[in-house]
Amino acid sequence: MNPYLNQPITVIKGIGDETAEIFSEMNIFNIHDLLEYFPYRYEDYRLRDLMEVQHDEKVTIEGKVQSEPSLVYYGRKKSKLSFRFFAGQYLIKVVFFNQPYLKNKITINETLTITGKWDAHRQTITASELQIGENVKGKDFEPVYSLKGRLTTKGMRKFINLAFQQFGAYIDETLPDYFITKYRLLNRRDAIKAMHFPGGGEDLKQARRRFVYEEFLIFQLKMQALRKFEREHSPGISQNYDLGKLKEFIARLPFPLTNAQKRVVNEILSDLKSPYRMNRLLQGDVGSGKTVVAAVGLYASVTSGYQGALMVPTEILAEQHAESLKTLLEPFGIKCELLTSSIKGKRRREILEQLTEGNIDILIGTHALIQDEVTFKKLGFVITDEQHRFGVEQRRILREKGENPDVLFMTATPIPRTLAITVFGEMDVSIIDEMPAGRKTIETYWAKPEMLERVLAFVEKELRKGHQAYVICPLIEESEKLDVQNAIDVHATLSSYFQNRFTTGLMHGRLSSEEKDSVMKAFSANEVQVLVSTTVVEVGVNVPNATVMVIYDAERFGLSQLHQLRGRVGRGSDQSYCILLASPKSETGQERMRIMTETNDGFVLSEKDLELRGPGDFFGKKQSGMPEFKVADMVHDYRALETARSDAATLIQSETFWKSEEYQLLRSQLEDSGVLEGEKLD
Repeated sequence: MNPYLNQPITVIKGIGDETAEIFSEMNIFNIHDLLEYFPYRYEDYRLRDLMEVQHDEKVTIEGKVQSEPSLVYYGRKKSKLSFRFFAGQYLIKVVFFNQPYLKNKITINETLTITGKWDAHRQTITASELQIGENVKGKDFEPVYSLKGRLTTKGMRKFINLAFQQFGAYIDETLPDYFITKYRLLNRRDAIKAMHFPGGGEDLKQARRRFVYEEFLIFQLKMQALRKFEREHSPGISQNYDLGKLKEFIARLPFPLTNAQKRVVNEILSDLKSPYRMNRLLQGDVGSGKTVVAAVGLYASVTSGYQGALMVPTEILAEQHAESLKTLLEPFGIKCELLTSSIKGKRRREILEQLTEGNIDILIGTHALIQDEVTFKKLGFVITDEQHRFGVEQRRILREKGENPDVLFMTATPIPRTLAITVFGEMDVSIIDEMPAGRKTIETYWAKPEMLERVLAFVEKELRKGHQAYVICPLIEESEKLDVQNAIDVHATLSSYFQNRFTTGLMHGRLSSEEKDSVMKAFSANEVQVLVSTTVVEVGVNVPNATVMVIYDAERFGLSQLHQLRGRVGRGSDQSYCILLASPKSETGQERMRIMTETNDGFVLSEKDLELRGPGDFFGKKQSGMPEFKVADMVHDYRALETARSDAATLIQSETFWKSEEYQLLRSQLEDSGVLEGEKLD
């Protein structure tokens, strides 16, 4: 940073110790901080024709008063002032709330400039600002800053203006000329000026474009550098698998691999062979065939002389995976074993002994795999399924069971590409974005709660064919008791409805692991035909005979969660159905229901979910790792994010970036973040 910009803000006229104290609460300490404290929005005072204004949009118009203002009082100290107004070719109504004093200021035929929200249906503007006479603000975009204490927008603009006049000449360019020319970006000084004092809409657009790219490039450089140093400081094992055996194994699979599965298998095999440790995230929609891909990777590792481990979040899921992998691998002489906390005594001791001696090739289990007593002879490949269900510490312990084993994280939660390359930027990301042939699309319907009788009649029709059904009740966060009560009430209703015909089971978060497993086993064995559950059923359970999923109060769920729940059905060869019982009040809720009925593609849904909910809510508030950007928005600026990622990857791999003077300022950003010192590599 230029030393002139490193000076305290008190060098600016008018900023004393008291004002500096307020600025410090806003994390503004020096000239650089002040110049880069950008507005969070802009008031647009350009005059517009109502013809081109959207419903509910904020707008500034100019025109003449056509009727005497009418003032009505209601409630305590509440008032509504309204009058007819001629704006261009429109005769509209203007309403001011709680500003009765304006009645004496407004006269017929007077020219006014009004800013407010346009209601296109009622042809009304609910006004927030009034200028008597013509629009004196002209074409202004007025910045709005997030402020504290006694600071005002006017004062803020004055201080920034003074700072710019005194120190603007010392603003250094951080981006190399090559990128500025290639993308036709504003230089840094002009862009900072335009962010605070835009001459018009285009001015602001170009300034924003420049900072969006710069923020993403610096962020992606940090990610790519971290990835490079992680790799170089994490020697892995080069696994020389038997290609002949592997080809034969793939040829004898019960069904051919899809093109997407082949692509992902090749990415995994390439990682196994490389001397660097694999650190890969595998995303695959529900039913896309991640287990087969995992089996191919594990088989390759075993032919290299290593053992493999697969860790999953629940016992029933571990049992299902163990069954699948044994079916696929044991005909090839690969010994697979299951280890969960339910396996005790002599059997457990036998498994642990065989594992240490190297007689077990692949161990499948829950977090029981990371207990101290579990010792592998030669662990080479670790797969974690539904990786977000395990803590960082649990994943680390499993990894340390071997000498730098290759690590693959799998998830059936489709993460939008924009989030994947931002939050998991230091990982390689593989995506299975194609469904195996012959899978029937789940038919999804949105029904209003008053149609419950018809829905239940439809469920009964499916049950009479010998099929089974899930009925999901929402998790009501305010009260766990309410949530359980909700499921219990629905269970009681359905038990009564299906009495003497079908058995109804109940599952919720208050049950112990043993109780949950017992309910799921009864459902898997078709001893229970209707399973009423909260969202605990969301991950990974495979009951091919279940063909109906009914979701109560579906508007309470995000799109990704609805999709996960829907994925519990459609696992057999019969047509399956998902029925969303919902009466959403908001437009967003209605949009969610509409999208769910239109697409079965988890990645399309996850992108839509991100647009509707925003990145902060996508992972839930507790999830860390979401970067904060001043200007850039990951959802709306995703193309710039892709471009910056590609540019960052090229730079990090080039020798010029590390040596050339031209990249010094960009390199200094990495030094400031500690990436180069390896602080984040522990």
